[in-house]
Amino acid sequence: MKQRRLSLALAGAASVAFLVGTSVAAPPPPAPAQEGQTYVYRVPAPLGQKAQDLLARGFDVLEQRDGDDLFVLGSKDVHTKLAAAGFTGTVEQVMAPSTFAPTTKGHGVNETYYGGYRTIKAHYAHLDQVALRYARLATVVDYGDSWRRTQGAGGHDLKAICITRKSPGDCKLTPNVRKPRLFVSAQIHAREITTGDMAWRWIDHLTQGYGKDSEVTSLLDTTEVWVVPIANPDGVQIVQSGGDTPKLQRKNANYTNGPKECPTSEQDPYAQIGIDVNRNFDAQWGDNGTSSDPCSQVYRGPKADSEVETRALEKFFRALYPDTRGPGLNDPADPKTRGMVITMHAALNVVLLPWGYTTTPSPNDGPLRAMAKDMAQLAGPDWRYGQPGELLYTAGGSIDDWVYGELGVPHYTWEIGNWEGTCVGFTPEYACQDGHWAKVKPMLTYAARKAANPYGG
Repeated sequence: MKQRRLSLALAGAASVAFLVGTSVAAPPPPAPAQEGQTYVYRVPAPLGQKAQDLLARGFDVLEQRDGDDLFVLGSKDVHTKLAAAGFTGTVEQVMAPSTFAPTTKGHGVNETYYGGYRTIKAHYAHLDQVALRYARLATVVDYGDSWRRTQGAGGHDLKAICITRKSPGDCKLTPNVRKPRLFVSAQIHAREITTGDMAWRWIDHLTQGYGKDSEVTSLLDTTEVWVVPIANPDGVQIVQSGGDTPKLQRKNANYTNGPKECPTSEQDPYAQIGIDVNRNFDAQWGDNGTSSDPCSQVYRGPKADSEVETRALEKFFRALYPDTRGPGLNDPADPKTRGMVITMHAALNVVLLPWGYTTTPSPNDGPLRAMAKDMAQLAGPDWRYGQPGELLYTAGGSIDDWVYGELGVPHYTWEIGNWEGTCVGFTPEYACQDGHWAKVKPMLTYAARKAANPYGG
C-alpha cells in the first residue's frame, strides 16, 4: 500500500439556566506545559478489533486513517508504550516546540489568541453584541454551567444563541414549535479550535445577511437556527491559556475521578485531566472507543451523564425537540420528524452519521446516508461520508448516538480539515479559516434547509 505523507499543523505551527451546582471543590490544577518535541506515529490498526484495542489503551488517536493505519500523537516515549502494548509505531512527523509567548490580544469581543482565534470572553461578548444589534433576530440563552463554575472555581456559563425572524413563540424552550430547528455546536473537544471560528462566522453570516441575502432571509423567515459556539468552555479555557502556543486539551476540567495532575513528563506530555464529554452521553456508554483511565484522552467518566456539560446538553435537546423514535434500537424515527443537529469537530474532512458505536446501520440509514453524501459533495471531492466504524473506529457514549437514538433527530458529526498538506490539524494558522469556511457554509445552509423534512427526501 502506498503511504501518504502527513503534514501536521499543531500548536506551534506558523435566558434560562438549567443546572445549579452546590458543592465546592479546590481550584483545578494548571494545565501541563507540554514541553519538548511532539511526535506523530503511524500505527498499523485495521478497522475492527485492532483499532478498538489501540483506542482502549488510552493513546491519543487522531481522527485520521490511511488504509490499515491510524496515527497517534505524543512524546518520544509513546513509541515504547506502543511497543509494550503490542503495536508497531513508526515516526511519521516530528515537530519542534513553539517559541511564541502565551498571550492574548485585544479586549472584549476583539480578544484573540494564536493569531486571531477568539477567546471565550470574545465569543460570549459576540453573542451579546449580536443579540443587541439584531434584536428582531437573535436571542441568547444560558442553558447551564460548566464544571468549574459549579465548583466555585471560576468556569463559565453554557450559552447558545437562537437566530430567526422572531414571531410570537419563537426561540422558546419547548419542543412543540411552529418552525423547524437546526442546532449547531462547536468545541465539545476544546482543542478543535477551527470549529469555534466556524460557529462565529455562521452567526455573522445569518444576522448580517438577513434582508440582504435572499437565501439567508428565506431561511430565517422559516427556520430557527441554534448555535452553541463553545460546548466545553472549561476545556477551551485551558487551550487558550497557552496563547500563541495553544494547549491541546480535549476534555473538560473535571479532575475529581483521578489524579489532580496526570503524569505528563517522561511518560506522555499529552496525558490530561478531565472527562471526554463526547464519550459521556447515555448512549451505549462504556462501549468501544472509550477508556476507564482518568488520564486517557477518551476517558468516559465514572458513569453515563456524570458531567454537567453532558446533562445540560441532553436537557437542552429535550427542550428543543420532541421524541419521535421508539425505545428499541431498531425502531426508526417518525418520517415526519423535523430538525437537524450538527456537531463540528476537527480534523478529517468527513461527514459521520449514526450509529457510532457499531457498524450496524441505523433504522434510518437510507435517508441519513443520502444527506451525508450531499453534505460531503458540497464540501468538496476530498470529503468522505459514512459511519465512524466504516471510516475510523466505533465509539460509545457519543452525542451522535444520543441525539438520534433518544429523539430520532438526524445528527451528523463534521470533521473539518485534515492531516495532510497545509491548513491542517487541531490548530491551523488562523488565515486557514477562510478556506474552511468556504466548505462549511454551503453544508450549514443545506442542513438548515433539510431541517423542515429531513427524512422526507
